[in-house]
Amino acid sequence: MKSNIKVIKKITVIIMLVLLSVNVVACGKDSVKADENNDTVIIGLDDTFVPMGYKDEKGEIVGFDVDLAKEIFKRSGRKVKFQPVDWTMKESELNQGNIDLIWNGYSVTEERKEQVKFSDAYLDNRQVIIVLATSKLSSKEDLKGAKVGTQSESSSLEAINKEQELTRNFKDGQLVLFDTYNDALMDLDAGRLDAVVVDEILARYYMKQRGEERFKILNGDFGKEIYAVGARKDDEELINDINKYYKEIKEDGTGENICNKWFGENILK
Repeated sequence: MKSNIKVIKKITVIIMLVLLSVNVVACGKDSVKADENNDTVIIGLDDTFVPMGYKDEKGEIVGFDVDLAKEIFKRSGRKVKFQPVDWTMKESELNQGNIDLIWNGYSVTEERKEQVKFSDAYLDNRQVIIVLATSKLSSKEDLKGAKVGTQSESSSLEAINKEQELTRNFKDGQLVLFDTYNDALMDLDAGRLDAVVVDEILARYYMKQRGEERFKILNGDFGKEIYAVGARKDDEELINDINKYYKEIKEDGTGENICNKWFGENILK
């Protein structure tokens, strides 16, 4: 009799474990469905890229692109969350589903077109060369023998690498690469670099904040480009929404107001 009771207890325990497992799996499925139906769009960004998207002194993510995205998704009826990412891994983060968009002064390049679907362009940009005002350098051609820095895995680096004949003549025959543009600009400010190649929008904003009399932009650049928003290749609906509401805020003056807040003028494309 005792033996039968033990057997019954064991069977009961096994049944309970099976039922518990089924319940956990069911909950997991519900969780996945909830995420799939979530109306929150996750935007990946480099949170040091002023003035497009960065952390302010309170630790809050602010910036021109941040305001633009908030306005567009408010009109589309979606919530938005800004997720800092390693900029060298941005396309991987996007295509693995960890973020839904790359939106942070994201330049359109042929290489990136192979990995993401771009929205319509919204800003023009150049890759410029910023130096200290006291520098003897005056043009792009003067960079021979200069110690030049930029951000790794950036459109600046991609643009520079197209001009190997020039870059071979940099000091030690190579660029100095940094995790962020801010780090490169800090080294320039401290005299550890002769020049930094950077997005013009960031360069002019940095000069304005740090003192325009302390820096200058050289004659010549490493090419013109455009900014757009990057999504997964199959995310047609999201890109269509961005294009639709971007056109709307550009036409009704909201976009101009956002520009004036950050740049003092309307620079929308």
